[in-house]
Amino acid sequence: MSQVKYKRVLIKLSGEALAGERGVGIDIATVQEIAKELKEVHDLGIEIALVIGGGNLWRGEAAAAAGMERVPADYTGMLGTVMNALVMADALEREGVITRVQTAINMQQLAEPYVRGRALRHLEKDRIVIFAAGTGSPYFSTDTTAALRAAEIGADAILMAKNGVDGVYNDDPRTNTAAIKFEELTHLDVLKQGLKIMDSTASSLSMDNNIDLVVFNLNETGNIKRVVLGENIGTTVSN
Repeated sequence: MSQVKYKRVLIKLSGEALAGERGVGIDIATVQEIAKELKEVHDLGIEIALVIGGGNLWRGEAAAAAGMERVPADYTGMLGTVMNALVMADALEREGVITRVQTAINMQQLAEPYVRGRALRHLEKDRIVIFAAGTGSPYFSTDTTAALRAAEIGADAILMAKNGVDGVYNDDPRTNTAAIKFEELTHLDVLKQGLKIMDSTASSLSMDNNIDLVVFNLNETGNIKRVVLGENIGTTVSN
């Protein structure tokens, strides 16, 4: 454990990460591959919590822009995150990792309600905890959920595993080949420059609670393990 940089982490996955090459829906084979990688990290003795977005199933902002009321649109998105959490929990259990799903909206037949003390106890007992249903309130993104839960459980870092993006750039590297990648940034840099890593509420929460954020490419096998072992990959955002 002396070589491990982060002992307790919150990993933020996009919903699209579960969709595989299809980009939408859930691809079980892809989810199982992610679960195998998470197990490798867990076997190092790392305490892991997860927050998974729901963009592979539903986007509340897009639905609201199309005319749906924002509040029910956001609640529908929260249900999408619960679906993703249940699928990921099943994949982890099949890898032999005891997992608990906690939801911010009570769904007692499906998962535990979110209780901070219980979440901490699960982590201490080497269980992976998946936080679902966002914060339980509309208008808050799963990025904000990740920052909030990371602060509540005392995570050493938020690991933001991106689909095909290997860090933070000053422009979109997929459309601008001259885009410059940052190796290190401060949370204040992110807010001042308006860099689209996570929403401003999540960035402010991370800054105020002195939580490191590491942005890296999920699609390269072993990257989560490299980050927790302290390899300099992706972009690290800190105070």
